Amino acid sequence: MSRQVFLYDPPERFVAGTVGLPGRRTFFLQASAGGRVTSVALEKTQVSALAERMDELLDEVVRRTGGNAPVPAVAPVEVADTAPLDVPVEEEFRVGTMALAWDGEEQRMIVEAQALVELDVDSEEDLAEAEERLLQDEENGPPMLRVRLSGAQARAFAKRALDVVNAGRPPCPLCSLPLDPEGHVCPRQNGYRRGA
Repeated sequence: MSRQVFLYDPPERFVAGTVGLPGRRTFFLQASAGGRVTSVALEKTQVSALAERMDELLDEVVRRTGGNAPVPAVAPVEVADTAPLDVPVEEEFRVGTMALAWDGEEQRMIVEAQALVELDVDSEEDLAEAEERLLQDEENGPPMLRVRLSGAQARAFAKRALDVVNAGRPPCPLCSLPLDPEGHVCPRQNGYRRGA
């Protein structure tokens, strides 16, 4: 079966968002253009890592080009997107591997999110070989979302993604574990229930 690539070059919209209440949220990346919408599910930590690495890569591009790259230092207000995810949110796949790159010729950030694949291997060497084969197989690999963003779009994505991650449950001031609305059993209070 040939690989299905959901390509957005450029997207009209590329955002991270959630469905559900804090503590039970499902995180999504969603790209849209020309009436097409692609939503892929991923973990909160993946969204956070993607946003942080994207900001770091953009900062490095600015540093290496001496500020000549079309990359703003902060997310421009005019490209900020605070709207909810487009509905219905239909998951194409769950993300396993993500990759970021900067295309210096076209001055674009490339984001790739590849579907989670379970590998049946017997040893660490077999696992490394299978992973490498999977990454190199452009024709028959797992489904992939590939998005090409301008520097401004990438900054706006990173800001929103971090805002979405941080919009969850507030941390307990004592142990930093998330507080549920009904409180939680705080290990720093020897198991006594602490209210929100």
